[in-house]
Amino acid sequence: MRRAYSRGLVAAAAASALVLSACGGSNDNGGSSGSGGSSGGSVTIGFFGAQTGPNAQLGINISNGAELAIEQHNAKSGVTQVKLTKYDTQGDPAQATNQAKKAVSDKVAAIIGPAFSGESKTADPIFEEAGIPNVSASATAVALGQNGWKFWHRVLANDGVQGPGDADFIAKTLNAKTVAVIDDQSEYGKGLGDAVRKQLATDGVKVAVNDAINPDASSFSSTVNKVKPANPDVVFFAGYYSTAGKLVKQLRDGGVQGTFMSGDGSLDAEFIKGGGAAANGALLSCPCSSAVGSTDPAVQKFATDYKAKFNVDPATYSAEGFDATNAVLQAIDAGKTDPSDINDFVTKIDFKGVSKQIKFAPNGDLASDLLFITEVKDGKLAFLGDTTQAKPSA
Repeated sequence: MRRAYSRGLVAAAAASALVLSACGGSNDNGGSSGSGGSSGGSVTIGFFGAQTGPNAQLGINISNGAELAIEQHNAKSGVTQVKLTKYDTQGDPAQATNQAKKAVSDKVAAIIGPAFSGESKTADPIFEEAGIPNVSASATAVALGQNGWKFWHRVLANDGVQGPGDADFIAKTLNAKTVAVIDDQSEYGKGLGDAVRKQLATDGVKVAVNDAINPDASSFSSTVNKVKPANPDVVFFAGYYSTAGKLVKQLRDGGVQGTFMSGDGSLDAEFIKGGGAAANGALLSCPCSSAVGSTDPAVQKFATDYKAKFNVDPATYSAEGFDATNAVLQAIDAGKTDPSDINDFVTKIDFKGVSKQIKFAPNGDLASDLLFITEVKDGKLAFLGDTTQAKPSA
């Protein structure tokens, strides 16, 4: 998660106002958005992340998990009713600033998100100053956990786990001797890419090509021309699925044969849609776990309920969105409706979620550090398990 996706400078003031009115406060659970806190026996919490834009699906996966958790909570007898307001950032740090200010003005009791690392960097200081607890299902930049924030939490391991874990997997499981590492220059992508580069050096693997690309470009021919003569065993891309799909297709069209691998920003069916047949054999890592195909009854129920509500299987970060929301809902069930009280409760929480055990370290990071691998097989995502178990067919 995850993550940053910079779309450039914020638009003119009039356009910004239109964006805010159009997508700043939609509410999918009844009642008026912006009621905030506890009012009339209800509490309003916010989802903060992309709902539109080139990487919207990752945000939608999370907000779907949040909606399901709230729907199931509200169906229980005698509970405080919870409403959800969505703040659509389009994954853009510039838009995130305005949306964070709007969420504070709306007096939401807690935030599920931010979804991406770049928007977290701009929005989280605003939430921290306002004393609004925020639980991210996907933002993995290491630096987010180094700010001393008291109201910030995330329900997955950071890039300090993912980057070295990816490199170790490349070195020890894929037995690669040479690797090309490419990032998209975003907060997330550069951080993940640098972590992979550093650990590959420690593992004794040669980084034959280092490159950075503009995710908005239509052609990556310059990168392809650097990678092809190096003939690397693996090409690792640190960025998001909308760019990863274009990149893998152009690499294959350019004759690059090495295994394509990427991180959680690319773990989505949209990557396959963008890459087409070229995506087959790609390996995608994530500190998130797939709920599809689990033998755990609680996880099976989540997957069944999710598909019944949204007519699709849970996808990347859906389970984490569900768990992050349930952390806040448990606080509300315990009678905590003030943001500060919710934060105190969430900070000490420890429960088995559908994605993993949810318990936070003192800095807000998840206490555990699992990393999982998925392979694209026959045009579909196939979950292989954690890095100690995953056996790619590629």
